[in-house]
Amino acid sequence: MHEATKLIQFDGDEGPGGSGRCRAINPAVSRASTVLFESYAGLALANAGEYPGPTYGTDRLPLQRTFEEAVRELEGGALTRAFPSGISALISTLLAFTRAGDHVLICDNAYGPTVAFCREVLARFQVEAGALPASAGADVVEHLRPNTSLILLESPGSNTFELQDIPAVAGAARERGILTALDNTWATPLYLKPFPLGVDISIQSATKYISGHSDVLAGTMTVTQALAARFDAFYRVMEQFAAPEDCYLALRGLKTLPVRLRQHERAALEIARWLEAQAPVDQVLHPALAGHPEHHLWQRDFLGSSGLFAFTLREEPSPERLAGFIDALELFGIGYSWGGYKSLVTAGRYRRTHPSRYQGRTIIRLSIGLEDPADLRADLAQAMARLGQEPG
Repeated sequence: MHEATKLIQFDGDEGPGGSGRCRAINPAVSRASTVLFESYAGLALANAGEYPGPTYGTDRLPLQRTFEEAVRELEGGALTRAFPSGISALISTLLAFTRAGDHVLICDNAYGPTVAFCREVLARFQVEAGALPASAGADVVEHLRPNTSLILLESPGSNTFELQDIPAVAGAARERGILTALDNTWATPLYLKPFPLGVDISIQSATKYISGHSDVLAGTMTVTQALAARFDAFYRVMEQFAAPEDCYLALRGLKTLPVRLRQHERAALEIARWLEAQAPVDQVLHPALAGHPEHHLWQRDFLGSSGLFAFTLREEPSPERLAGFIDALELFGIGYSWGGYKSLVTAGRYRRTHPSRYQGRTIIRLSIGLEDPADLRADLAQAMARLGQEPG
């Protein structure tokens, strides 16, 4: 059965038939702090840590469990847990699988708040974080230490779009007993399958493509069978949970993810190819384009691409020219995040620990939504005309 069909058919309803409750297409939202047991026997099981269902509001209410199982099945992992946000899932990965004295490697193009957490918080617990080159592969061994315990990848990075050679990094890590985790938000589990590539932990910001409407904060972490018990114990102790309403919306978003992602992919590639032909544009940073330096890795490992990419200009724009271009856009909202139905734009320069092919360059990032690509092209064209003149 195709994944698009599985996502539509999955409802996670294990309730008995004829129970008298309404069986709707979408599951009911449960809100609770206290959960009642049917009898003392249930309470006794809960006291012994053996009760199979929720015991309290923080203990993964039914809708969260349904959402987690849907993601787990799509990921092909052993255990999935939901979090209040994508950064919460990333932070929890670092906390669950490190201890004092460890060394971790974070790819140089990783999500900025992840790097900040390592620098500002994780370091206080005597876990040292080093930077891995954004396009690392088998050369990862040059950056390993005897106490390296975890490597966190993001391929492609969501601002400069370098790819790591995931199987090469994961293979070198596994030979040395080092875990690998991947922030797979750009491709989603539809377009990249981390576990067959040797990855141990797959992380999603469900805020983005999974939810798809820019109105949810949620994250997920999925692990292999070897890590399931350790991860489950950590999650229970931390009493992490995701809001029921957000789980409902994220689960609803999963149902339409395949059709939305196809449209994001098609529109983004159309606009990226158009940008390549525009005189003011220097480079288009999209892994699915033949000119991308790691295009061969995308071809080998990925099943598709998403709607997020970036470009640079031949002439580095002054702040005034850049503002003139961005402010002239009528269909692109100016805002962080991506993966929703509305197109967005951001721009910035990004610091890297290792040499970067984009050092000192302004990166203009586009999140292509679900508008008609012809309208988006026209909007970019009229705004790009301002790059040749200072705004009046």
